[in-house]
Amino acid sequence: MRLMISEVLQKVSNAKTKAEKIKLLQDYNSDALRTILIINFDESVVSMLPEGSVPYKPNESPKGTEHTLLEKEYRLLFNFFKGGNDSLTQTRREMVFIQMLEGLHADEAEVIVLTKDKKLTDKYKRITFNVVQEAFPNIKWGGRS
Repeated sequence: MRLMISEVLQKVSNAKTKAEKIKLLQDYNSDALRTILIINFDESVVSMLPEGSVPYKPNESPKGTEHTLLEKEYRLLFNFFKGGNDSLTQTRREMVFIQMLEGLHADEAEVIVLTKDKKLTDKYKRITFNVVQEAFPNIKWGGRS
């Protein structure tokens, strides 16, 4: 069974060396994982959602049961960032965001909430921009040299 993005991030954060972290990121490379890392570390990606905690009810279903995965839902993330879907009203944007969070496993919803505020490293302290940049050298980072 494939790991959830939250599990991959935890594994990478727990790795002892930079080389291990890079290898894990590359081994678990997916569009969803790269999207989360780009949103978090790319300074040109600007959230259209209010900063801070989100008033949603975490999905308490056990792993692998009645929830969707970030691996599928990441395709909706463009709606929540500047230039992604500017036709959405702010109210609709926030409603769609909350619905997405409530459908995800609680750990993955937490990843999205942290990511929208560029605070993924608050939880996964040992995943740095340098590690991500080395793992995925083909990503073009806006706002960074």
